[in-house]
Amino acid sequence: DVQLQASGGGLVQAGGSLRLSCAASGFTSTYYAIGWYRQAPGKEREGVSCISRSDGSTYVADSVKGRFTISSDNAKSTVYLQMNDLNPEDTAVYYCGARLGNHEAARALFYGMDYWGKGTQVTVSS
Repeated sequence: DVQLQASGGGLVQAGGSLRLSCAASGFTSTYYAIGWYRQAPGKEREGVSCISRSDGSTYVADSVKGRFTISSDNAKSTVYLQMNDLNPEDTAVYYCGARLGNHEAARALFYGMDYWGKGTQVTVSS
């Protein structure tokens, strides 16, 4: 079975940086995408970024573009979300998920994930 483990959250001051990691395992092919979502209290889950293992494409939502970067280390089966210039509006639980199939990153994020890991809390203080 596919398993995902997100880590790297914490408390940071506004303007600071964090790097989230998503360790993934259990894939039987390279046709999948890993996406990052976040959910703030009282708000709907929001797709933040995605990377396709199938074609290498990446996508970053407009709300975080220019501040967040997604990357992967395929040898370690780990996807990273580098978050810079954080602000209090970035406070949320961040989840990583996996969508199976041959999808471009943006489309995978839009379709949604098949598997989810437990979230990691990111809190940005002002």
